[in-house]
Amino acid sequence: MAKFTLLFLLLTLLSMATSTPTSFITSSCSTTPYPTLCVESLSVYATTIQQDPHQLVQTALSLSLNKTQSTKGFVTMCNTFKNLKPIEYAALHDCAEEISDSVNRLSRSLNELKLCKINGQDFNWHISNVETWVSSALTDETTCGEGFGAKALDGRIKASIKSRMVNVAKFTSNALSLIDQYAAKHMEGMNL
Repeated sequence: MAKFTLLFLLLTLLSMATSTPTSFITSSCSTTPYPTLCVESLSVYATTIQQDPHQLVQTALSLSLNKTQSTKGFVTMCNTFKNLKPIEYAALHDCAEEISDSVNRLSRSLNELKLCKINGQDFNWHISNVETWVSSALTDETTCGEGFGAKALDGRIKASIKSRMVNVAKFTSNALSLIDQYAAKHMEGMNL
């Protein structure tokens, strides 16, 4: 029994020594919808993330918020273009509302996530809010992109908006996946 315990302790220490922040990120990203994007975008922050699941989720959510805010600025700029068709103006106006809602929900989620450091029932309440708001933000982003689906909108604005919305939605999808993992692991830990 003592040999088994010593062997187990040695293997645990060895795995901890060989585990790096980058391998933690790669492992965590492996189940996200866009694992390559996840690893590439989060590996830059490996020294900050280390092997902290909360920091990983916070960083992913911050990236999603930053990308969404940048896209909101682009959509706002497009609204100022002259000679827009009425249908383009309407689609841009709707998209601006959707992307603003998305920024608001992601910002609220990031603030709520900070409250998840608390264990117990409070964690479950806060993480549930985060999951709901991030999911709603993803819906807003998807709705904005779909608003440019009409054939009459074909052109540079449509292509630019749609490609940006697809990119933003990928970041938000990955963040939501990591949040769901974080919540599930926390629940597993409470049930042990």
